[in-house]
Amino acid sequence: MAALATTIRVAVIGAGAMGSGIAHVAARAGHVVYLYDMNADAVARGKAGIEKDLRFLVGKGKLAEADCMDTLERVRATSRIEDLADAGLLVEAIVENLEIKQQLFAQLEAMTAPEAILATNTSSLSITAMASTLKRPQRLAGLHFFNPAPRMALVEIVSGLATDPAVATTLYDTAKAWGKVPVRASSTPGFIVNRVARPYYSEALRILAERAATPATLDAILRESCNFPMGPFELMDLIGHDVNYAVTRSVFEAYFGDKRFTPSLIQQELVLAGRLGRKSGLGFYDYREGADRPQPVVEAVCEGADEAVACGELGIAVPLLARLEQAGVKLKRTEGPGELRIGNARLALSDGRTATRRAAEEGTPNLVLFDLARDYASTPRLALSRADQCGDGAWNTVVGTLQRAGLAISRLDDVAGLLALRTVCMLANEAADGVAQGIASAHDIDTAMRYGTNYPEGPLAWADRLGPGFVVRVLGHLREHYGEERYRVSPLLQRHAQAGKPLF
Repeated sequence: MAALATTIRVAVIGAGAMGSGIAHVAARAGHVVYLYDMNADAVARGKAGIEKDLRFLVGKGKLAEADCMDTLERVRATSRIEDLADAGLLVEAIVENLEIKQQLFAQLEAMTAPEAILATNTSSLSITAMASTLKRPQRLAGLHFFNPAPRMALVEIVSGLATDPAVATTLYDTAKAWGKVPVRASSTPGFIVNRVARPYYSEALRILAERAATPATLDAILRESCNFPMGPFELMDLIGHDVNYAVTRSVFEAYFGDKRFTPSLIQQELVLAGRLGRKSGLGFYDYREGADRPQPVVEAVCEGADEAVACGELGIAVPLLARLEQAGVKLKRTEGPGELRIGNARLALSDGRTATRRAAEEGTPNLVLFDLARDYASTPRLALSRADQCGDGAWNTVVGTLQRAGLAISRLDDVAGLLALRTVCMLANEAADGVAQGIASAHDIDTAMRYGTNYPEGPLAWADRLGPGFVVRVLGHLREHYGEERYRVSPLLQRHAQAGKPLF
């Protein structure tokens, strides 16, 4: 099937930020759009918001004045639901309440043509349940935009059990014609993005609960070492802890208490205290006027070594050697387990064990572990942890040597898997389970995470660069360390690791 013709009228029910954003997108694409809300003031504010966004584009030279006026002319504001009767696509963007949405769709179904498509912008509710009370459940599907809809590229096309595949295909093609990046998903809790993204928040919250570092330090590590656009704590503050916590609880409860989605007590406390983030002025950070923003903690400048020994292959961390050499550190290369020897210390990439456990098992007390970076050739920051057996002199020499290579060193207390490594591995694990359970294809999951969350790389492609076998090993060590089902390894990830095949 093809995209809906621009002669087909679109109705958007709900004139809030999401509804008006969707109306903006459809009108820009050439459709006459009914922007409906039972509150006339909300409709007026919604259309005014669309005009403001369009005027901004005109001011930036990204939209012609004539196109701006034509788009505004196509937006028909109304608070009479009867005016929507001739719409061929009706998109609901109202409160996240299943019963209210069911009542609305029953009303819309009764007043529109049998061939009209009903779509919901829900981010978490079941499409199957929403359609179950309709006479034509096959005509309902999810059309999940991300906020702000005019600027965010991703749209999840979500099919319930009854959704006609032709309806899903029409929505997919229509979203593409509207300039969006559509992906297909089945109706499961969280769909793609809100499910797969859970570890980005939960692992950081877990490490904070273990008092391994400050929120500002943890945010800086993921931003600067892995190129995520925002750290997890500043992102939760932006989203709002009430919203983020509610989504986590919703996914947790919908999966019958699966430990992988366990909500954080720290975040619950913030919600109970009314510290919701930016919108309340306080969250992990203080946004009130005059408040100072805390800075990430870095190690004081230390004296480094003039030479080091590279023992074996460092894998993804190989570019670190070139940085050290460019900084004047003389490197000797020998056979070995894939590590650097600096003074009387060993420096190695984390494998999911704590440095203390690994030092004890390998009989080398002066062990320092470094965290994952997306590109060791350019990262400005690197997180390290030290074994409890490691002496101060050995630690300082490692820190000083890496500082010579232009790295800001942030120390984490000795937590298993550090931060970036365990976060990326858990994201990949969740994505692999999504593929295995038929939620979406590997391509659509990675696409969704790149365009819906602006991740620098899809989690499955990232796991392939690390090696599925290495990811499995890290997760296995995390499960041993915590003794929790939370870190169970996806059967699909294990299968690919055993076969030596890529995930993506």
